Amino acid sequence: MKLKSTLILFFSLLLVLPSQAQDAASILKTSEEKRRGVSSSVAEMSMTIVRPKWTRSMNMKSWSKGDDYALILITGPAAKDKGTATLKRKKEVWNWLPRIERTVKLPPSMMSQSWMGSDLSNDDLVREVSLVEDYDSKVMSEETIDGRKCWKIELIPHDDAAIVWAKVIMYIDQKDYLQMKTEFIDEDDELVNVFLASEIKTMGGRPMASKMELIPLEDEGHKTILEYKSIKFDVPMNDNFFSVQNMKRIK
Repeated sequence: MKLKSTLILFFSLLLVLPSQAQDAASILKTSEEKRRGVSSSVAEMSMTIVRPKWTRSMNMKSWSKGDDYALILITGPAAKDKGTATLKRKKEVWNWLPRIERTVKLPPSMMSQSWMGSDLSNDDLVREVSLVEDYDSKVMSEETIDGRKCWKIELIPHDDAAIVWAKVIMYIDQKDYLQMKTEFIDEDDELVNVFLASEIKTMGGRPMASKMELIPLEDEGHKTILEYKSIKFDVPMNDNFFSVQNMKRIK
């Protein structure tokens, strides 16, 4: 099963804002406000796809502006992947395949497919979820994750929310409001996917998790690891930067 709605939760790792909030809605609201307060970012990262019999790594550069625009370029090392780019403009996604010099706009039928062979789907790149507006939430307890004291928060999606999970359990760091762990639970109350954050560093002037693991428990031995090498926030960008034409020539 693909990690639906994971990217929105994944990017909330960058949320950092001191607060005295103690109830679940306030904690989540603080997180979302901080994420939306970041107007744009430019990052260099790596992605490692782990499978039982092989492992594949690639380097990437990404540009993002708000929730609507993102551009990801594969910079290596494999020649067959280098130069491949993915563009998100609101609800639409395009891929640029330099080996065949072809631009592909993804139809709805391809949105559930794996992105670059990872445990993320194309749909994860465009799906927008509000932790406050799309879920009912409550603080269940406090637990320590990777040496950090966290609120353990239960999130139950509203009936009209476009969310496939019956329940999400999120562990949010009480110091920096980082999402340290998230558990995705299906309608049979089975834990399906786990998201883990670690290696907290100050990057781009703020604390953030520099390493993230996405683990689909239904597929033994599978996981995707994302590691930030560098990141800059609030970099001036025009909406026109996120165009199909620019996707083909970005380096």
